Amino acid sequence: MILYIARRVLSAISVIVVTLLASFALFFVSPSDPAEIICGPRCPDQRYEDIRRSLNLDRPVLEQFSEYMKGLVAGRTITRGGVQIECSAPCLGYSFTLNVPVTQLLEQAAPVTVSIVLGGAVIYFGVGVLAGVVAARRRASFMDRAVVGASLTVNSVPYFIVALIVSLYATFLPTSAYHPFLENPIAWASGLAAAWLTLGLTNAASYTRYSRNSMIESLSEDYVRTARAKGISERRVVYRHGLRAALAPVVTILGLDMAFQITNTLFTESIFGLPGIGLLTLRAFGNFDLPVLMGTVLVGAVVLVSLNLLVDLFYTVLDPRVRLR
Repeated sequence: MILYIARRVLSAISVIVVTLLASFALFFVSPSDPAEIICGPRCPDQRYEDIRRSLNLDRPVLEQFSEYMKGLVAGRTITRGGVQIECSAPCLGYSFTLNVPVTQLLEQAAPVTVSIVLGGAVIYFGVGVLAGVVAARRRASFMDRAVVGASLTVNSVPYFIVALIVSLYATFLPTSAYHPFLENPIAWASGLAAAWLTLGLTNAASYTRYSRNSMIESLSEDYVRTARAKGISERRVVYRHGLRAALAPVVTILGLDMAFQITNTLFTESIFGLPGIGLLTLRAFGNFDLPVLMGTVLVGAVVLVSLNLLVDLFYTVLDPRVRLR
């Protein structure tokens, strides 16, 4: 198992490095001049040169990339307006638009996005698995057809339309806003309730179908029939033997979905006005704030490969048939 983890960690690091290299080439080695785009058409020469020096655009490409990688592990010095700014590791650069280190921006935005994703995951995983199990136990019944039909109907509506309807017409829900959890847990939960409800109910439709199909397959296995033949109660057979095996593929999808949503909460944060990573990325894209865009790409890559590794390790806990080699 230790060898397996070591191989997966090395593979994850290689994926992150390749992602960084591709992003760096896309943003900094493009035919257009990033400094000119950031500065604008009527940019003073002094500010243009300042931006070029701050982004290391006046250096060779390989030196630019090595300097960026060095900042991630050892920090670096950023020159802005003739003033040297010490950026401690992990240094992701400096935002020209907001005059703030990228790391600080991500530290402010990450708790918002993580709160949205975790709260929504609790709802859609809980509701989806429960509805899927109920439908699987009553396969081909009216209840089963109703659950599947409802999930297909919800999935046919684009997510941003559901979010707009909730934000405009669900006036019974508290006003969306972000309050730090440690300062006021009640205000934190109430401010995110609309986003949780929207994200949870729309994604619960997919998890209902995942859970139903997985549960039907699990309940048809030999070990389930053997448990029933031994006289074990139906509830114990379903929830202890069948559900445990059925959850394994669903948890895999959950881990990947959460990683995707952490880096793709653009619609949720924009519609509900929550200052998370998605909204930060959208504003950085509009301002062509390259250091912020690079920082969000790095966060997305790290989150995706980390959750993927954790899901693989957790797989063995849910399904004893799986062994890591």
